[in-house]
Order: sequence, then structure tokens, then C-alpha cells
Amino acid sequence: MFMQQFKRIFLIVMDSVGIGEAPDATAFNDEGADTLGHIAEQMNGLTMPNMGKLGLSNIRKIQGIEKATSPKAHYTKMQEASNGKDTMTGHWEIMGLNIQQPFRTFPDGFPDELIADLETKTGRKIIGNKPASGTAIIEELGKDHMETGALIVYTSADSVLQIAAHEDVVPLKELYHICEIARELTLDENYMVGRVIARPFVGEPEAFKRTSNRHDYALKPFGRTVMNELEDADYDVIALGKISDIYDDEGVTEAIRTTDNEDGMTKLIDSMANDFTGLNFLNLVDFDAKYGHRRDPEGYGKALEAFDKRLPEVMNRLNEDDLLIITADHGNDPIHHGTDHTREYVPLLVYHTNMDQGTELALRETFADIGATISDNFNIKMPEHGKSFLNDIK
Repeated sequence: MFMQQFKRIFLIVMDSVGIGEAPDATAFNDEGADTLGHIAEQMNGLTMPNMGKLGLSNIRKIQGIEKATSPKAHYTKMQEASNGKDTMTGHWEIMGLNIQQPFRTFPDGFPDELIADLETKTGRKIIGNKPASGTAIIEELGKDHMETGALIVYTSADSVLQIAAHEDVVPLKELYHICEIARELTLDENYMVGRVIARPFVGEPEAFKRTSNRHDYALKPFGRTVMNELEDADYDVIALGKISDIYDDEGVTEAIRTTDNEDGMTKLIDSMANDFTGLNFLNLVDFDAKYGHRRDPEGYGKALEAFDKRLPEVMNRLNEDDLLIITADHGNDPIHHGTDHTREYVPLLVYHTNMDQGTELALRETFADIGATISDNFNIKMPEHGKSFLNDIK
């Protein structure tokens, strides 16, 4: 009987934590992007001793993080092969896909015909319809929304259609139904919207607050992922945070919601007490949503340091047959122009308790190498893209 190398694999995606411009960054208007490097410079050095011990500064020197003489983890960086730099593209590639038709963005707002269809099918008027910060547009239009019941529709540098509504004006059940309508409308290939997002909020003018009742309605992956193969082979696929939304529940056997990075780490640590066989997959979205898009390098840096402080809790709970993989899905340099994601390499750190010392792995030419490695470990069908590094980490 085949025995897998590792019984449980814990995969942490630090959403948007890039580690320097990719070779094709110029094609994405991202020349000079360096998420980790620029944050460290703005912070006069990052305090991340645990990531340092794993080998983060061995990938490339990050100010304030000492290069490990004997790194605990295997380390390298990964280059994205897909044509994009968004969350869904990055995550889908991690699980073995290669996306060459990028999702559409709407820098001038959504087409009039889409807005008209949405108004007709929901019975509510639309206000906003422009790229905006979620908190800013709620402050701008929240009072109008409460007085008229009109839906606040906005987008961002991502391929998203976001619908904000006060929970006392548009009940959650109705808001979710509205988002389902919007999801159906935007499946048209002329729109190619990656995600529709419900953005409920509460409070009064000048004191509005978004709630944790956000819900994402994503496109289904364009092909079968490693998660599908794991589920079909009766392995566990535990999705923490927005992972289930990103894959539209495909290949997920258990979904656990989180409210922020801290809660995500807590839920991950709690789940490590459970006996399962398969993949535990966590996305830490705050780096991207709260700090990258808002161009807040100090907040981003503090969030990175907070993550680092929680790492020992994870590592101390690893069993001998557990594997920990830490990576990212794209960059979001808070010093770079605009508020968009940035086309960057992402770090890759791979750790288990039976290793004496980490080594430098070969540069990964696609994020799909992670999916290939997971497939190799559990002896399931290999993805079309990616090369396993399982034999290099024993």
C-alpha cells in the first residue's frame, strides 16, 4: 500500500506578499515593484525573526531580517506563469492551472447595459459605479443609500464587482440574492468579472463600519484543480479564510470562515489539533485588502510582524509527518504607483520537523509546482502544469 510522505500539508498564502519584480513586470506596468523590500525600507527594517530563521532573507536580503546561516526551511522564489496578477489567477495556478485569458477590470466603472440589467432584475437603483476604496465609498454614499435604498456598486483594480448595503436597509438574505443575480449577469464573456462581493455594513453616517458578513461569488476554476483530485481520492481539503470563495467551493471538503489575519492564524492553529489526512489551506487577506490596496506600508509592515509572532505556535504543533508551505499569490507594493496588484516573484518556504537544515531550491517557473508537489505526495493525478519538488525536501 502506498504511504504518503506527509499525512497533513499546511499551506499558508500571505496574500500579496511579493518579493521583487518579476522578469515580465514591465509588461504589467510594474517595473520596480518590490512589496517586501519597499515595506522594509519604510519601516527602517522589518522585525520578523521567525521568518528569518526559516530563510526569508536567504531568498533575497530584506532589511532588518537577518540572513540565516543554517536556514530551517527549504527556500526559493516562484515566478507566475499565468497571464495575470490577481488573487484568483495566483491561487488557481498554485493548484495546477495556467490562466492565459486575464479577468477584466473596469477602471471607468461597469458598462451602462450591465448596470441597467442589474437595476431591472433587483428592483433597486444603483449608485457609485466607479473604482473606489470600500470604506471611502461607504462614507461618501452611505447616507444616500440609507435614504433611497439604492445599492452602492463599485470596483477596484481587481476584477471585482462589489455591492455595499446597510444591513438595516438591505437584509443580508436579499443582499446575497442580489449578488447571485450579479454573478449570473457577469458570467457573460464580455464581462469576465472574477468575483462579485457582498459588502454589508452597519452604523450611521460618519460612523459606518463594514461587517464580517462579506461573501464572495467567484467564477469556478477553468479546469480541475489539485483540490478536486484530493477530494475525489477521499482526502480532506480544509479551506480557511476566503479559500473556499476563491475556488467557488470546488474541491473543498470543509470551509472555515475567518474575520482577519489574526483570526485566520488562530483558526489554523486550532485546526492543527484535529486528525485529518490531506490539505489545510489558509489565505491571509489583510496584507492585500487592508494595506496593499490602501497603500499603507506601515500597516502592512506591522501586519507582517504580527504574522511572524504567530509562526512559532504553528511550527510547535507540527507532527513529524506534517509539511508546512508558506508562499504568496502576487505582489501589492504599497510604495508603487496606483492601487493595483504588482507582478512580482513570490517567496516559497517549505518546512517539516525531520529536516536538519534547509537548502535553496531551484527557482520555480510556475506557482503550480506547489500543486504538483501536493499531488506527488498523495499519489493522486498530477496537474497538467507544475513540477514536484517533493524529492528535494525530504
